Amino acid sequence: MHLTQQTDYAMRVLIYAAVNPDRLVKIKAIAQAYQISHSHVMKVATMLVKGGFLNSTRGKGGGLTLAHKPENIIIGHVVRHMEDLKIISCMHEDKPCIISESCRLVGMLHHAGRAFIEHLDQYTLADVIAKPADWTALQVQDQ
Repeated sequence: MHLTQQTDYAMRVLIYAAVNPDRLVKIKAIAQAYQISHSHVMKVATMLVKGGFLNSTRGKGGGLTLAHKPENIIIGHVVRHMEDLKIISCMHEDKPCIISESCRLVGMLHHAGRAFIEHLDQYTLADVIAKPADWTALQVQDQ
C-alpha cells in the first residue's frame, strides 16, 4: 500500500495543529516548518476542513485549529478521506475488466486494503503525538 504525498502532508498539518492547541495556526507557518510549498499546504488544509478534521477562521488573525480533540481524530478516517483506496484500475466501476468473471485478484486486494485501513482505525492523532519526542520545533512561538 502506498499513501500519496497529499496524505503525508495532511498528517503533518494535523500534527502541527495538535501540538499548537491553544492558537490558530497559519498555513504559511506550517509550510515553513515542514519546508513544503504554501499551495500544497493550502490544498490539503482545504480538504481537511471539508472532511471535518480542521476548522478554518478566515481573515486577518485567522488560521486553522483541530475540529476535534486529537484523541477523537482517527488516522484511518483521515486516510480514507484523503486517498482513493481502489488499488487497481479494475476496482473502479467505470473501468470494466474483461476477465472479471474469473479473476479473484480484486477481492484479495480489496481485503488487504481493508485490513490496512482497519489497522489504522486503531490509532488516533493523540497516539501520533503522544510518543516521546521533542515537538518544540513545531510549536509556534509568535505568529
